[in-house]
Amino acid sequence: MSTHTGARLLKLALPLVRTHGFTRDALAFSVLELPPPETLSSPLSDAAISSLFGPGSKAEHTLINFFFDEGLEHMRYRAQAWSGSTGRSPTIKELLEERLKYNEPVLGHLSDAFASLASASASVAQLGPFQIPPVDPLPGLKHAFRIADEACYLSGDASTELSWYARRASLAAIYTAAELHQITSPHTTDRFLESLLDSSSRAKNSFDEVALFSSYLFKSCKGIIKSLGAN
Repeated sequence: MSTHTGARLLKLALPLVRTHGFTRDALAFSVLELPPPETLSSPLSDAAISSLFGPGSKAEHTLINFFFDEGLEHMRYRAQAWSGSTGRSPTIKELLEERLKYNEPVLGHLSDAFASLASASASVAQLGPFQIPPVDPLPGLKHAFRIADEACYLSGDASTELSWYARRASLAAIYTAAELHQITSPHTTDRFLESLLDSSSRAKNSFDEVALFSSYLFKSCKGIIKSLGAN
């Protein structure tokens, strides 16, 4: 199958994340969603998934990162719609709210997705029975910074030099806190985001959410170890 086919299947797999999570199963069943006469009668084989999207957890990471990319595309689409209907650029708050709304259909699977990205899967097989995989914060930081950067660009932010970095770093921190809050308390996310944007000093306290998120991360890592037969 071609790279183009792989991209099509990733797009078809996104709605399946609601029921299957960011898993190889979602990728396997994506071919059943192809329009006739391309539709296949059976899911993709494990070998085909590995060939198209990567072996093991790399295939899941491909799907997660595609979801992140599509989230940025959603922000761009909404920004164009705002500009066309109101004649103005959207605000940072509007853009971040839209990106958080994009999470809603798969919200129940986001904690596992972040845990998977943060886990150093290559070393999991060598872990002892009471160890959890080492975690890498860079994927999560990159995800938040890309959203902050896109929000600044789409809103017409004109900061330069050092203020350019400071603005994006601040927004990345705020978005990260809001997204973690969304996982644990989705119904209050908008108010939480607004409070952080209204007062940057509140961002310092917002990272209490990280403690809540860590329980999701630990639970997911325990699941990985259990699947390997460790006690």
